[in-house]
Amino acid sequence: MYISINSFSPLYDYIRIIKDFIKNKKEITMNFSIEYMYKHPKSPFKVRFVSDPMPLTEALFTATDLEKTGRVSELVFIDTKDVTWTKKELTKLTQVKKEEPKDISIYFDGGFKSETRTSGQGIIIHFSQNGITYRIKKNASLTNIESNNESEYAALWIAVKELEELGVQYEEVRIQGDSKVVIEQLKGEWPCYETNLQNWADKIETLLKKLQIEPVYEWVARNKNKDADHLVTQALNGKIIRAKKEVIDNS
Repeated sequence: MYISINSFSPLYDYIRIIKDFIKNKKEITMNFSIEYMYKHPKSPFKVRFVSDPMPLTEALFTATDLEKTGRVSELVFIDTKDVTWTKKELTKLTQVKKEEPKDISIYFDGGFKSETRTSGQGIIIHFSQNGITYRIKKNASLTNIESNNESEYAALWIAVKELEELGVQYEEVRIQGDSKVVIEQLKGEWPCYETNLQNWADKIETLLKKLQIEPVYEWVARNKNKDADHLVTQALNGKIIRAKKEVIDNS
C-alpha cells in the first residue's frame, strides 16, 4: 500500500513537519514497518511482504540485509501513522544527533486555600539531554482558580508548557500525580462534568497533540509526590521557585 500525499491530504502537514525536523538536524522517535516485493529468480511471481514495526536503526539494518539477497525491489518504510519513507530519508535520520530532551517524566501537584482564595502549583520534570540527566523544579500561584481540582489541572498545564519551552516533541512522557480526578479524567476513565475542569483538560490535550507527545498517565500516592507537594506549599506561602539542576548518579 502506498499513500498519495497532496496539499489537501490530512497527512500533508505531518509530512511537512517531519521534513522540517530532518532539515533542522533533529531526530524523531517512532517505529517503522518494511514493505517490499520479493521475487525468486526461478519463479515468475512476485510476493509482497510487510514486516512488524521496529525501531529506526533496526529497520534500516534489516532492509540492508534484505537487499543483499538481490531479490528485493520496491522497498519502502511505513511509520506508525501510515506515511511512507524512502531508505535515503531514513538514513539521513540516523546521521543526525539527538539534541532534544528524552526519557521525560513529570510529577505535578496543586493546592487551593478557600479561606484566602489563593492557589499553588508545583511540578518536577526529569529528563535527559545530550547524555546528561536534569531535573526542573517549578511552582506558581495562579489567580482565578476556584478549587483544588482546578489547581491540580493548572499545575499539569504549567508542566506541559514547560515541555514546550524545552522543545520536547514526538516523545512518550510519563505523567504522575496524586489527583485521582485529573489522572482518571485525562485517561478517559472518569467523566468530566465541570466546565472549568474540561477547559483545562482541553488546553492540555490540545498542546500535547500539537507537540505530538504521547502521555502515559499514572496515579501515585501522596507520599510519592511529596517534592511537588512541597513546591505547592512554598507557592501558597509566597515563595516562587524555578530551578534546573544536573542530576549526578552516585550509585
